Amino acid sequence: MRRVLDSRSRPLRDLRISVTDRCNFRCTYCMPKEIFGRDFAFLPREQLLTFEEITRLTRTFACQGVSKVRLTGGEPLLRRDLEQLVAMLAGIDEITDVALTTNGSALAGKAKTLKDAGLTRVTVSLDALDDQTFAAMNDVGFPVARVLAGIDAARAAGLVPVKVNTVVKRGVNDHGITEMADHFRGSGHILRFIEYMDVGTTNGWRMDHVVPAAEIIAAINERWPLAPLEPNYAGEVASRYRYRDGAGEIGVIASVTQPFCSACSRARVSADGKLYTCLFAAQGHDLRALLRSGANDHELATRLRAIWSDRADRYSELRHSNTTDRPKIEMSYIGG
Repeated sequence: MRRVLDSRSRPLRDLRISVTDRCNFRCTYCMPKEIFGRDFAFLPREQLLTFEEITRLTRTFACQGVSKVRLTGGEPLLRRDLEQLVAMLAGIDEITDVALTTNGSALAGKAKTLKDAGLTRVTVSLDALDDQTFAAMNDVGFPVARVLAGIDAARAAGLVPVKVNTVVKRGVNDHGITEMADHFRGSGHILRFIEYMDVGTTNGWRMDHVVPAAEIIAAINERWPLAPLEPNYAGEVASRYRYRDGAGEIGVIASVTQPFCSACSRARVSADGKLYTCLFAAQGHDLRALLRSGANDHELATRLRAIWSDRADRYSELRHSNTTDRPKIEMSYIGG
């Protein structure tokens, strides 16, 4: 295995693969209904990477130093027979961690099958505990109880600890921060609050919509004292804290107020096979064309190394009023 470094000496360790650009939610910060309505043209099936193509790409990435893979979307559980892909990826020797990020809507019925196929971990997006706020954010009226049932099923299947991600938007769900903390304290799961980010160009992002991570931690610490924890590994995006009373841990992901570009080791592949070296990128590199034009493994690996070696992304470090309106790929297209 040859470890490849980018122009800022960041290694390639993590691969996030979108398996579909479709989702059954219309979260206002990701896929607003006004844009992604009934007439929106999603990718046709023949443009999606096949499971075999995804596995071949992952094996090539693994030879460059990748050991962790996360399946994303869209909503990845909308991709039929996803457990087959999980098993294929889990069978790659160098891959030690196969994870999934989901909105939880279908997790209750699929958690055990995914675990049996080789899924290592699962992250569930849940932005509120009361149905009124949650429905306003997912914008399809989906009930909280069904997401909580999915989290329970993941626990029962052995996908523990479940990570629960909450995107916090000022004036929308920030009133529920301590309620979320209270619910998941002592549960064995890890709750993580995410600052509202300017991903894509359709969510109407403004800086005054952002609740800074420091404010979130202060609110929780006032009620349940916290102590900081060391990162689990180099480049971990979440700042970790433990409850001093032993009730578990929480985290905050502060891409806006505390950028972590300097340690970013993540590559992202869209459902149609484009490689993006930053969540805030405007353009990707077409790997599907290489795969389907008959490129051999050496040619594919050489292309991956060239792309990553040339990488200089640090959008969050440079973010200011003149960058937020620049063209950026939508998060629903490449995953979070």
